[in-house]
Amino acid sequence: MFDLSAARQAGVKDEILSGLTVALALVPEAVAFALIAGVSPLTGLYAAFTVGLITSIFGGRPGMISGATGAMAVVVVTLVKDHGVDYLFPAVVLAGLIQICVGLARLGKFVRLVPHSVMLGFVNGLAIVIFMAQLPNFQVTTAVVSESGQTVATETSWMTGTPLVIMLSLVGLTMLIIYGLPRITRAIPASLAAILSVSLIAGFALPMFGLETPTVRDLAGSIKGGFPKFQFPSGDMTWATLFSQETLLLILPYSLILAGVGLIESLMTLTLIDEITETRGRGNRECIGQGMANVVTGMFGGMGGCAMIGQSLINVNSGGRRRLSGIVAAVFLLMFVMFLSPLIERIPMAALVGVMFAVAIGTFEWATVRTWRKIPASDVLVTVIVTGVTVFAHNLALAVLIGVIVSALVFAWQHATHLSAAVQTTDNGAKQYQLHGPLFFASVASFRDLFDPANDPEEVIIDFYFTRVYDQSALEAIHAVAERYDRMNKRLRLQHLSPECRTLLQRVQKFIEVNISEDPHYHVSTDQAI
Repeated sequence: MFDLSAARQAGVKDEILSGLTVALALVPEAVAFALIAGVSPLTGLYAAFTVGLITSIFGGRPGMISGATGAMAVVVVTLVKDHGVDYLFPAVVLAGLIQICVGLARLGKFVRLVPHSVMLGFVNGLAIVIFMAQLPNFQVTTAVVSESGQTVATETSWMTGTPLVIMLSLVGLTMLIIYGLPRITRAIPASLAAILSVSLIAGFALPMFGLETPTVRDLAGSIKGGFPKFQFPSGDMTWATLFSQETLLLILPYSLILAGVGLIESLMTLTLIDEITETRGRGNRECIGQGMANVVTGMFGGMGGCAMIGQSLINVNSGGRRRLSGIVAAVFLLMFVMFLSPLIERIPMAALVGVMFAVAIGTFEWATVRTWRKIPASDVLVTVIVTGVTVFAHNLALAVLIGVIVSALVFAWQHATHLSAAVQTTDNGAKQYQLHGPLFFASVASFRDLFDPANDPEEVIIDFYFTRVYDQSALEAIHAVAERYDRMNKRLRLQHLSPECRTLLQRVQKFIEVNISEDPHYHVSTDQAI
């Protein structure tokens, strides 16, 4: 009994400390994504709070962290630039409603159709994106001053000299603590210990030598704010203009893309966390949770969001496996904004960069580098394509969609050549073709080439016992073969054909005799198990 109680207490402690670690890492991420989207830092922070809190409570994957993300920011930046931030919030609300409908329709299960090669490309591409997203922190911006003393422009250049040495040293120390501390103790999450240690060094040790390093305040300015307030509709928009046909048609394309991007990234992250924790989340519930979160965040001035793979990995690796860690992270984030902003603003960016570098290294599937010669070339190609699209297009949803399409085409091409026939002559002199392999749109050409109506006997039998008819193209191919035999006044019989296929072939019965004796009861092109 004592052991069970101790384990439960340790679990709660790990959840709380993990949530604190995630909250610290969420601040610069949310601010950076808000700036990408062209909105204020508080818009990103409020989204991180509301989306993170609601998905942690109602979502389908305990331990997964959601908030403002770059994938969503890239979608809304055009909307904000062309039409203003007032249109952003209703677009996010509509996207949330679409996500709820997807969950209620139980469409979240289709994430299972994503092949493993696509998953690898998604993970590797995301690891590279996370790594590259930290590189701007190694740049400095200087003002170009005119002779009159006015700032006329700004220039960005890479760090050199002492600032670069300090930055690299603190990043390296952060990563050293993250990798080394777990070998000594797991009483405190390594990422949290690294952030606190480097913050103390940057805040007290460096100033003693007249040195300094960039902080969160240098990136975002002040992040101080109050509790999110209901502001829907916002600005000059009224309820009448909100529900006008013009407004709805304007925001609908953005909402559809936001909903799709958010669900794909969330469900892919859910699958990854499932593999790491060896548990199984609920995809449809996650769709509903994400939708609820976006509806609320849109009404409270947030920019929308979805699952964050980097923060989710930090949470899981720090011991956060339950809903408590996500709730704690959201609450701590709000506390930072309302009460502790002066302290959070002093966290050195080097500490957060080091944490994200460690996440990127841990996210990348290094096994793909070692085993690429041992897996099919088609899988390697799909992985490379998905990785490339993720890195260069910065669109995870597009990358996954392209990967699924390429995988499907490769699958169809490979199975198009797997159709064959065992030919034999029956006791009464009829020629029997016993088919092996799937009959669908890609294999109909091979199916037609199997037969030789000119040289076949008067009676021909096609046995479908070892094959399946999957689509309309296959039915049309059977019809075409039947017509070829009919033109030569030869009799064609089909055996072991499914009831569905026999029904669809009724219109060609004058060409074909369907032998229903000994036919098994299986279904074609349905969800019913064979």
